Amino acid sequence: MTEEILINVTPRETRVAVVENGVLQELFVERASKRGLVGNVYKGRVSRVLPGMQAAFVDIGLDRAAFLHASDIQLLPPGDEPGRECRVEEGISALCCEGQEILVQVVKDPLGTKGARLTTHISLPSRYLVFIPGMEYVGVSQRIEGESERNRLREAVHSAGRGEGGIIVRTAAEGANATAIQSDLEFLHRLWGSIRERAKTESVKAILYEDLPLMMRCLRDLGGGGDRKGAH
Repeated sequence: MTEEILINVTPRETRVAVVENGVLQELFVERASKRGLVGNVYKGRVSRVLPGMQAAFVDIGLDRAAFLHASDIQLLPPGDEPGRECRVEEGISALCCEGQEILVQVVKDPLGTKGARLTTHISLPSRYLVFIPGMEYVGVSQRIEGESERNRLREAVHSAGRGEGGIIVRTAAEGANATAIQSDLEFLHRLWGSIRERAKTESVKAILYEDLPLMMRCLRDLGGGGDRKGAH
């Protein structure tokens, strides 16, 4: 099987096509006037809690408040998340409260009258790894099938001193040496540290991390996309 990534960049938009054996498989378009928000991390404030919907609306500085469902809320250890503690009873109200400051990541862009979809399960990707704060495991992409290679990559992460947080080894890491894995891991730890420090000083609605433009994002991700859900 032959796979090609075709990239066309103009002042107005960037287009990326994934072609397998001469057949178009995926097409990505990003307009300069309206870049996507998926992957961006914000310091938001809960503006409304809706127990009946098990959801909350969060102000992150967009035209419409963004949507955060209870299933997308992860309680981080003390000190990892800005804002006051909530004394509450059950459901969504046990996870957040109006006025609370909260770190969120966009998982779905606004569409029509609907605001962006958010999660507090932050995930930060590099070429070979995905760092997930608040988790405590090392997973390997299911697309890497060889057990010896899977074990080698897990050992490379542990030997590099993975620190706090979960790590997913992406498909693109297959065959990568330990130095490359360590370099990626150090980069992700620095990035997360920077986000945490900015969260302490930036005002609400500030963007703390902005994902790469489409062209760079595709070059980084297409070899290992979807690894967060496809790992064990």
